[in-house]
Amino acid sequence: MRAGEARLAIDCGTTNTVAVLAWPDGSSSALSFDGLPHLPSAVHVADDGEMWTGRQAWQAATDQPNRFIPSPRQPTDDHLTVDGIPTDRADLVAATLRRVAGEAERVAGGPVRDVRLVVPAGWGPRRRTWIRQVAHRAGLPQPRLVEAPVAVAEHLLATGMQVPVGAFLAVCDVGAGAEVTVLRRGPAGFEVLSTLSDPDAGGTAIDHALVTALTSDNTFAGADDGAARWTVTASAQAAKEALAHHPAVTVPLPDRPPTIMNGAMLEEAALPALQRAAQLTSDAITAAEISTSDLAGIYCVGGTAHLPQLEKIIAEHTGVAPTVLTEPTLAAVRGAADAGAANLTAGNVEVPVPPVRRAVAIAVPGFASLALIWQCFMTAEYHGGSRDLQTVHYSVGLNWGEITMAAVFALLACLGAGTILGSLIAAHSPTPGTRTEGGRVSIGILAAVSLGTAIAGLYAVVASQYFGLPVGGFLKWALWPIAPIVLMAVAMAVVAARQWRAPHGGWSALLAVPTGSVVTAAVGMALIQYSLTADRWPEMVLWIDTAGRVGGLLLGIGVVMALVSPLMFRLILAAPLAVITAAIVSQQAAGILGVIYALAVAVWWAARLWTRILRPTTAAPAAPRAGLPAASPPGGGG
Repeated sequence: MRAGEARLAIDCGTTNTVAVLAWPDGSSSALSFDGLPHLPSAVHVADDGEMWTGRQAWQAATDQPNRFIPSPRQPTDDHLTVDGIPTDRADLVAATLRRVAGEAERVAGGPVRDVRLVVPAGWGPRRRTWIRQVAHRAGLPQPRLVEAPVAVAEHLLATGMQVPVGAFLAVCDVGAGAEVTVLRRGPAGFEVLSTLSDPDAGGTAIDHALVTALTSDNTFAGADDGAARWTVTASAQAAKEALAHHPAVTVPLPDRPPTIMNGAMLEEAALPALQRAAQLTSDAITAAEISTSDLAGIYCVGGTAHLPQLEKIIAEHTGVAPTVLTEPTLAAVRGAADAGAANLTAGNVEVPVPPVRRAVAIAVPGFASLALIWQCFMTAEYHGGSRDLQTVHYSVGLNWGEITMAAVFALLACLGAGTILGSLIAAHSPTPGTRTEGGRVSIGILAAVSLGTAIAGLYAVVASQYFGLPVGGFLKWALWPIAPIVLMAVAMAVVAARQWRAPHGGWSALLAVPTGSVVTAAVGMALIQYSLTADRWPEMVLWIDTAGRVGGLLLGIGVVMALVSPLMFRLILAAPLAVITAAIVSQQAAGILGVIYALAVAVWWAARLWTRILRPTTAAPAAPRAGLPAASPPGGGG
């Protein structure tokens, strides 16, 4: 893939920076730096003015602690003094972004033009303008800013979580600090109802408490030394991460033997910060003027979200058990990478299809299929003998078009139930890929195609046995005409699996068949079959012939209804096509009429694939959200 097709999302947090490179086919990968999935946001300014980033900056802090800035993005003054030299804080953050851009260019094979930056929801216009200027200094193209909680919500949707329009959810982002945001999903996307933050309710405060505990022994000579302090801080951070997998770890300390840090020590150091984060969660829900019972859930992300105490403390404060997302440090940046991949986020809201409408979309073609195949069996004409009398030589006058249309309607009924089939399969499948939205839809469509094709084949086999004729002819008229529809449906399944696009209105609405066309065409074919097989008494000939012509007329109208939607175009096309189909009604042409309708349905599916997914119209931009009911100075990222 070309570098210009990639999307680069960056979450430049207070302590660490993470980045994800995403591609149009739905795949993505987190960038690594010095063998780590994150880049420390710290910067060291060398004597010659060069800025060192990441682990190199932390290593240099032991030699020149006065030139080390652990959190350049910390929202204090824009200018600070580094070893007596005035330094613009924007240049420090730009150094980190520049390194991320360089790594992304190396992985992508060229410059990435689509860049998204994750920002706290509490940032106002001044801070947002500042980060845009930082990106410009880093050599990045004009970035799109995505609020962290909105990005997390988009990530939840991408991983298959159902969030209906009107639902509320809370995002607790506990990184270096904490930011808690309450969101509501509206028709145009997620809107922020309230956001509260506290820089002392996250990892930085926990690190400080751990360093204090480690250096509380008066025998530790380096307690007040800058270089020693950064060394101990780095050791405390590494130990904090290691305690997620081990009951105790050894912490190296300068100028003295190493010490042991265990889970109890970490819990004691983390308790005040986590309690504050839980209180922020409760306050943010109150500020949004909703109750905890209104929430669809509380979701925890950020570098400190992995601490097991967090879930327990938030549950005690709110009465709601929170969910810690998988890879909590990457949730926001992955959501930002997916957000508006083709400027379609606002338009791709899953609009629930009413149960009655969904049932109609399945039942109408299903009953039409059964009605046509029943009429075909019951009204077939035998020539030269009878199947019941086991005559050696006899023939059957069949309406091949009726068998074709019965197969088409069976396939459409199954496709209409595609999302239901996908949900049923996913509920009993151990495969993680089937539990995402795209995975469920994809497996549902493939299951529907398989079921519909099997029913069409069953029609052919049963008809062959019923009439005592070779099965080849029946299979030809039942399976070949639906092959183009099958191909279009498989293409949709591939798109859903790779999550290139999500159709406007959701997959359930997309898979719903045009019932008007189905009813019109089914009635038309039933009338044609009646005119071909009815007893032609002299007084009934006119009525029988009229029924056949009306049937051809209706079948032509059904074809037009499948091909075009605007009423004016339908009127223009229906007149000539309906007259032609009515004129050619005959035993020989009935099969051709059925094939024409099958091709019209295939064109309908191709048009939906093209206009709803591959080349959809761009949705109108969402209106700006209203002002926040509660906000505090920024400072939370992680």
